[in-house]
Amino acid sequence: MKKLVYPALAICLFAGSAFVTMTASKDYVFKEGFTIAFKSKDPSGEFKKAKGTIKFDENDLANSKFDLTIDVNSINTGNSMQNKKAQTSEWFEADKYPTIKFVSSKVERAGDGYSITGKLTMKGITKEKKIPAAVSKSGNDLTFSGKFTVNRIDYGVGHKSDAVPDIMNISYSIPVTEK
Repeated sequence: MKKLVYPALAICLFAGSAFVTMTASKDYVFKEGFTIAFKSKDPSGEFKKAKGTIKFDENDLANSKFDLTIDVNSINTGNSMQNKKAQTSEWFEADKYPTIKFVSSKVERAGDGYSITGKLTMKGITKEKKIPAAVSKSGNDLTFSGKFTVNRIDYGVGHKSDAVPDIMNISYSIPVTEK
């Protein structure tokens, strides 16, 4: 009888722990009011359309995941001529590469916040990028925010120029709600 009890107990414990592990991270989607902005000497602006899914649990970072997509055509510099120019082959080439994509591979604690490592793809070029994130909570909702830099030349966005800096300062605030 003992021979049957131990395997049955092991199966119950394994099944129970698998259920807890699988349900620990919560799924989130973007809410209205997000900002993804870029700033430099010139140009500066923001992207108005983005979407994504986030799986996040501060106690289960190994299973946390970020999958974000930005619509290149939603660029807004405050100048319609600059917006159109940004979509040309010289800059983002929106007809061929309509999105900027970030997919995480690792989420870690970093001081009071987090470091999200993943693949950033712009204009068909993918590079690993670490993005810092602060997280604030409001009920079941979270807001991820932070600042980082991107060298636009690394992604083939524009050419070296005295008028436009290579390094773009990116800031974001992404409110999400539980799915």
